[in-house]
Amino acid sequence: MKNEERRSDQQRRDESRKSRKAGTVVVDTATRTATGAVQPRTTRPRADALRNRERIVTAAREMFVEFGPDVPLDEVARRAGVGNATLYRNFPDRAALTHEVVLAVTSRTTDRAEEATAEEADPFAALSRFVHAAADERIGALCPMLSGGFDKDHPELLAERRRLEEAVEGLVARAMSAGRLRTDIAVGDVLVALSQLTRPLPGTGCLDIDRFTHRHLQLFLDGLEAPARSQLPGTAATLEDLRRRP
Repeated sequence: MKNEERRSDQQRRDESRKSRKAGTVVVDTATRTATGAVQPRTTRPRADALRNRERIVTAAREMFVEFGPDVPLDEVARRAGVGNATLYRNFPDRAALTHEVVLAVTSRTTDRAEEATAEEADPFAALSRFVHAAADERIGALCPMLSGGFDKDHPELLAERRRLEEAVEGLVARAMSAGRLRTDIAVGDVLVALSQLTRPLPGTGCLDIDRFTHRHLQLFLDGLEAPARSQLPGTAATLEDLRRRP
């Protein structure tokens, strides 16, 4: 009987230790709110995993500009300096990678437009700064995304596109109101020219086009300044024109 009581006491002590240990684990892996309540921590990706993901998106952005959106994903992984398994762990298919590239380019380009608006007193200087900055952000990577199985109407992408359009509309409107921008153009003309002048035709030998990009963009900007030195054929390209599907 005494042996059974000793075993029972030992079991209670063991259970008590396990309970205290479990409580310690919960506290150690949790954070406290201002009221003292304990909440589980959010697991964060490791720093090296985030760097790999960023390298993949950067490599894809460059290669989509140079060769179009159908570039082999194995080549994207090679340029990013990661293995194929790492690429597919982050982006299970081409659509997922394309989504991330478009989102990143759109968001970063909008940031450049907002910075130019906030930091340049001259409205035309702000527009010029944005155009050159958009080229550096590889905005030409967006153009090939308008075809294929890419979901252009994803809510996340639509929100970023609207933010970009509003920022560029603001730049154009201010420059035009100040009499610094010719009046026979529209936002669509700026965006079309940017997409055409910042990427080579896929599959061509123009691999060193970057050294000409800013020269040609400046020629384009010189043609936008008021007073206009010529009469443009056709009508101004609007955002509605760009959204219209064939």
